[in-house]
Amino acid sequence: MSKTLLLMRHAKSSWDDPVLDDFDRPLGARGRKAARRMGGYIERNGLVPDLVMCSAARRVRETWKLARESIDGEIRSSATRGLYLASSDRLLRAVRRVPDGVGRLLVIAHNPGIQELAIRLDADADDGRAGGPSDEMRAKFPTAALAVLSVDARSWSEVARGRARLVDFVVPRHAR
Repeated sequence: MSKTLLLMRHAKSSWDDPVLDDFDRPLGARGRKAARRMGGYIERNGLVPDLVMCSAARRVRETWKLARESIDGEIRSSATRGLYLASSDRLLRAVRRVPDGVGRLLVIAHNPGIQELAIRLDADADDGRAGGPSDEMRAKFPTAALAVLSVDARSWSEVARGRARLVDFVVPRHAR
């Protein structure tokens, strides 16, 4: 039995107010559009999560709120201050605490932690094949990008380095 882990970086934030604390920065116009587009991608491609965990930063909560508008059904979600600018280690610890009844998990957070976690889990990240989605993901994990990983584990507590396969890596401009 496998699990599906969706790792998403928050959408593009606004820097219009230079005195605003980083935690409180909202999405910019481009970010709002990208978040909606990625929500549509999640819905159209049958990737609707059972649970969403996201950083409590305003731009991350807004990313999920706008993505959610395109997704049907009830979805449990939680915003956690501990995921704000979290390292890949901290993100992995959060994933490992997810109840086993959750089959598909979406984590929305920040770089570099979200990218590092995706690379760390992807069994193909270091296989040397050129031009694949793993190479794209390693090179750049832009705002609102989504890594879809199939995790070889019965329990979230078993998630570990190299125990997943990158199924897809999508950036907003290519989300269909």
